[in-house]
Amino acid sequence: MSMNNKQRWMGGVVLLGGGVLLAALLLKGKEEIHQTQVQTQPKVEQPAKDNNRSNQAGEMVQLQPLAVDVETEKRLLEEQRRAREKAVAEQEARAADFLAQQQQAEAAAARKAAEEYAAINARRNAAQESSDNIPPEITDQTKNTAQKANDQKKSEQQKLDAEKRLAEQKKQADAQKLAEQQKAEQLKKQKEAEAKRKAEQERVAAEKKATEEKQRQLDAEKAAKKAAEDKRKAEAEKKAADEKKHKAEEDAKKKAEADKARDLLENGDKNWMVQVALAANQANADAVVSKLRAKGYKVTTSPTSKGIRIMVGPSKSRETADAARKKIVSDSSLNMKSAWVIDWVPLDQR
Repeated sequence: MSMNNKQRWMGGVVLLGGGVLLAALLLKGKEEIHQTQVQTQPKVEQPAKDNNRSNQAGEMVQLQPLAVDVETEKRLLEEQRRAREKAVAEQEARAADFLAQQQQAEAAAARKAAEEYAAINARRNAAQESSDNIPPEITDQTKNTAQKANDQKKSEQQKLDAEKRLAEQKKQADAQKLAEQQKAEQLKKQKEAEAKRKAEQERVAAEKKATEEKQRQLDAEKAAKKAAEDKRKAEAEKKAADEKKHKAEEDAKKKAEADKARDLLENGDKNWMVQVALAANQANADAVVSKLRAKGYKVTTSPTSKGIRIMVGPSKSRETADAARKKIVSDSSLNMKSAWVIDWVPLDQR
């Protein structure tokens, strides 16, 4: 086999091996991308019949955890798709660079082989032309020299072939190392994406928990405020009821006293009274009445068009009533200087 054929054969082998390696890398990258897509897609719960078949076949079905909501899951899937597309583009770019370098190396090897083949043919033709005019002994010497040169050239060619094999092995090792690095980078990206997704889920769960806790606190505060408001309303209603009851009792007491005084005036023998004051309103009348009752006097009130008349009595005679008037006027603690005796008759009897 000639040197040119050897070079061509080696170039074809290198090209074929590079193509096979490139195809294997692309196929492996697509399989890893497909596996990543399958792993990142949420699994849907199958019907009971499919679950029974899976259990009978001995397959373990692992359900992926669902995202917190649809929008978050869509966003995560979109980020993963972009990352996968970027990884595929980078891998294809590296494969294209590798193929271009391989083609350049093959072209350089073919060019060098052609140059060496041309040089060998030139030397061979020159040796053929010179051998026709050279004596046999010189020719033998030249042949020996040419044989040595050929042997040396074969040795160099074998050395070059060995170096080429080493370079090819190194290239294959570099390609394998590159593929392993790409795979490691892809696994690293997958782990980072998974960690990011988990962190996002934990963050969303923490925010949801904090929101629920805050809502519980707000509900508790609202309940406490409502309870306080209800308590305040109940106390106000109770106070109003007590005041109403007290007022009703006072009104009933006043009415009973008025009825009693009227009965005494209407059915008694005499109706002499000592008028001690004419109050402008009920509050002033109540103050004067309290002061007189504290001294032991029987007090009767009667409303008029000018105010509330306050009277002490009744007395059986005018003299008794006048004596009571003098006693009231002389009492400085009462401060009632304008008291006088009247023959009082109720309005309905006049």
